[in-house]
Amino acid sequence: MNDTSTITAAPDYAVIKAKQNSAWASGDYALIGTTLQIVGENLAEAMDLPAGAKVLDVAAGNGNATLAFARRGSRVTSTDYVEALLEKGRARAQAEGLDIACQVADAEKLPFENDSFDAVVSTYGVMFTPNQLAAAREMLRVCRSGGKIGLANWTPEGFIGTVFKTLGKHMPPPAGVQSPALWGSEEWIRSSFGSKARKIDVSPRDFVFRYRSAAEFMHIFRTYYGPIHKAFLALPEDVGKALHVDLMATIARYDTATDGTLRVPSAYLEIVITKC
Repeated sequence: MNDTSTITAAPDYAVIKAKQNSAWASGDYALIGTTLQIVGENLAEAMDLPAGAKVLDVAAGNGNATLAFARRGSRVTSTDYVEALLEKGRARAQAEGLDIACQVADAEKLPFENDSFDAVVSTYGVMFTPNQLAAAREMLRVCRSGGKIGLANWTPEGFIGTVFKTLGKHMPPPAGVQSPALWGSEEWIRSSFGSKARKIDVSPRDFVFRYRSAAEFMHIFRTYYGPIHKAFLALPEDVGKALHVDLMATIARYDTATDGTLRVPSAYLEIVITKC
């Protein structure tokens, strides 16, 4: 009897992460990242950590959560696998006289001992790891018992979640890799963290993108936002034009401004997990 079953090869995470690293290092994400600072501030308030708490920021980018927690007296270690972004965060901290540690690190294999931190956080960062369950396990591993894990993740149905879907329509992700917006699903969060959580608080929130126009938004994201920047560089001209049209349609769908400027609320989940 012939075996007609199909065997799907596991994703090559090393290759995928190398391409992701190149994408995030392209453009200048920090110019966009700084506009999201309020998300880190809100998460720091929601977690309500005591001064002196030892905090790990995973996939920290240019340091929004790092700065927010450091401003509240936490001892923060800021990590990312893109060294140039960590340098941006370090410069921001130095400008404010904040003492932080920075370390290049892979979110799927954190270089820290078990139970090393009072809190582990990530704002729009760890959700982009290709091996999502491995990253979730690592956050749990390095957080001490009774400590907290704080996340801000774009939802699948919100504006940025729809942007991910639009990108995927024109440039499908590697086989076996799921959308980053999975981290913005409460069901996935509870299934991935719940077995080791004493409590999970999930709060729906919106971050509002504000630009002078939809055209300015597209210019900024095509020029500086790594994944979109790289997509347009890689796609044939006709496919790139189709992607541009689809992205502009997505912007128009979510834009609530009535004066010619851009005001786009994008749904995300603010998540605070207390580890058992």
